[in-house]
Amino acid sequence: MPVFQYQGKSRNGKMKKGTVTADTKQQALRQLRDKGINVRHIKQSSSLLHMEFQIGGKLKNQDFVVYCRQFATLIRSGVSVVESTTILAEQAKNKSFKAALHDVATKVRSGQTFSEAASKYKKIFPPLFINMMRVGEATGNLDETLEDLAVYYEKQFKLKKSIQSAMIYPVILLVLILGVGGGLLLTIVPQFADMFSDFGAELPTLTLTVLAFSDWLQTSWWIILIFFILIPVSFKMAYDKIPQVKYTTMLILFKIPIFGDLLQKSAIAQLTRTMASLLKNSVSILEAITIADRVVGNVLITEVMQKAHNSLEIGQPLSGPLKESWIFPPLVTQMVAIGEETGSLDYMFDKVADFYEDDVERSVETLKSMIEPMMILVLAVVVGTIVMSIMLPMFSLFEQVG
Repeated sequence: MPVFQYQGKSRNGKMKKGTVTADTKQQALRQLRDKGINVRHIKQSSSLLHMEFQIGGKLKNQDFVVYCRQFATLIRSGVSVVESTTILAEQAKNKSFKAALHDVATKVRSGQTFSEAASKYKKIFPPLFINMMRVGEATGNLDETLEDLAVYYEKQFKLKKSIQSAMIYPVILLVLILGVGGGLLLTIVPQFADMFSDFGAELPTLTLTVLAFSDWLQTSWWIILIFFILIPVSFKMAYDKIPQVKYTTMLILFKIPIFGDLLQKSAIAQLTRTMASLLKNSVSILEAITIADRVVGNVLITEVMQKAHNSLEIGQPLSGPLKESWIFPPLVTQMVAIGEETGSLDYMFDKVADFYEDDVERSVETLKSMIEPMMILVLAVVVGTIVMSIMLPMFSLFEQVG
């Protein structure tokens, strides 16, 4: 929040100067007048001591869920949108979020709608939130809309955490394997190499191979370091700037056994949950497709949803392009087709989302139970190979000494 430096006279006539924290200059003046200070001069401080440094301005998903629930409770209790926003701004801990809410409250007080004022802060308020709030304002069901948003973001957060745990777990185990293996090769193996050279004994092929790799690692470790830095950075740049790289990457990820199936189910769950939430809150089907596609942010899904959008514009059913794509299983396309025929598309999307969210959770647990013994086995093989390469010549030396 900005800091303002001021000079003025207090009630007893003494000159006073200092600083005050407020969202705007008008708020700062109002605060000072309430304290009985007649302001002569005020300006926003440019001092480094008063500057706020914050990494990122995005609100955590779980915090956004709490915000939606609290907002819904206040609106249901009869508190106005302006007062609710001000109250939530005062208790917000995230500085960017606090400043955004104060600004939104000021704009709403001046005549703007909440959705219009909040749309200026795209990093904080997602497109789905803005569009559903716009519908809630038009229908007068803001409290129900906010409850729906809280449920939606709660489920999305849970789904995201499930996928992250499935992906991060093997990465952590892989780093552990590389760390243990690299530590043995860089510290333990060289000591035995010196001992073996002193004895001058003929070494087994396995030992020679491990010693050679240990020597290379000691002199060329920087090559591996550059390799693990350069490749990810180069790939990230190409992924962000070249559409074909992004498309090919997602295609490969979706085709990977087990992991690809998990990513595909996760994308379907996110898409159908978003569509269900939007349609349930009276957003048009064409606008819902555009928003849901933006929320999912997957190029493979985008390709199909653009075809679906075009299909609807010319009067064709939504289920047609979905059936033609390999991404959407028959369960999804059949449920969507039934929803179109019966006029219950939002309900069908909701049921599909429930099914795939549960399926993702079960798949993650199964994947974890499979990965753990596999990675432990790999760790045992790596460590066992290094230990065996040391022990084999030791046995030969013991026999010679005997």
